[in-house]
Amino acid sequence: MKFLTILAISIGLLTASQAMERPSFHTKGTPIGKPTGTLKPGEYWWKPQLSPSGPVVVLVSIPQQTMHVYRNGILIGRSTISSGKAGSTPGGVFTILEKKETHRSKKYQNAPMPNMQRLTWTGIAMHSGQLPGYPASHGCIRLPYDFSQLLFTTTSRGGTVVVGDGKTPTPHLASNPGLMLAPKDFTPAMLRPLAEQEYDWQPERGPEGPITIVVSSSDGAIYVYRNGNPIGRAALEVSGRDRLGSHIFTLLEGSTGKPSQLAPGREARRWMRVTSEGRPVEAEQLASRLHFSPEFGQKVADEIKPGTTVVVTDQPVVRKPKPDSTFFAFN
Repeated sequence: MKFLTILAISIGLLTASQAMERPSFHTKGTPIGKPTGTLKPGEYWWKPQLSPSGPVVVLVSIPQQTMHVYRNGILIGRSTISSGKAGSTPGGVFTILEKKETHRSKKYQNAPMPNMQRLTWTGIAMHSGQLPGYPASHGCIRLPYDFSQLLFTTTSRGGTVVVGDGKTPTPHLASNPGLMLAPKDFTPAMLRPLAEQEYDWQPERGPEGPITIVVSSSDGAIYVYRNGNPIGRAALEVSGRDRLGSHIFTLLEGSTGKPSQLAPGREARRWMRVTSEGRPVEAEQLASRLHFSPEFGQKVADEIKPGTTVVVTDQPVVRKPKPDSTFFAFN
């Protein structure tokens, strides 16, 4: 009996090991020695030692079919990808919802998807796959096998992934929950108009998880989500005549040593500008134009952690979500 048990365990371990091997039709990947220049299909660059710790942000360019990986604001890797054909990979700001080193498609003939990192519950993920040099998936973001392993060991659940499709006019939250900046569980109390300097703060609605902050000049409000749940909002006034524009920032480790413009008694934090539409604007420049309850600012400052994402938009946040045909099942 003991022998049979050991044999069964050995077979199970062997099967698991085989399942994690690179499928023969997946691109293995070719490392290169420099971070600049044009990448051929399957090529990647990886230097994690340049920034050993800190929050990780992944930027995907659909037009360029590339991925850039930043840790604490420093580029540590880049790779070629293969996105969805016919524009089936949606653009937006995503959160890594789930990670599985060994995964198989439930829809497409049990197709292997090693090092899967889920971006939506409706079927968009990053994983190892074949890279023919052009968009070829059903919506997922395919990576060279070797690079998918390296990325998998570097990211964490709740991490930020920004996908630029060249068509999305403004940044929007594309993860689920919190789809399209329209949280499904906003209560009437959370939707009522706010008076000047007024705010709502209910951190118990999302006790843990990654924080995302959305600043909307159209709504005249700031929204705070934790793990996709709305935990707070505040009335917002914007100084100056120009619109805020569309920007995405992520919080880095450390502080600037200067007083915060938005949270009295707190130090200003270090922010990385991930992307901007139009003229690039740094976080401090935008902060000088935002005016809301200092008490709300203090509460938010005490909750945010490195990796927190801020989306700035001139579009309305609270709107009726529309069916999005771009979300497909796993390829």
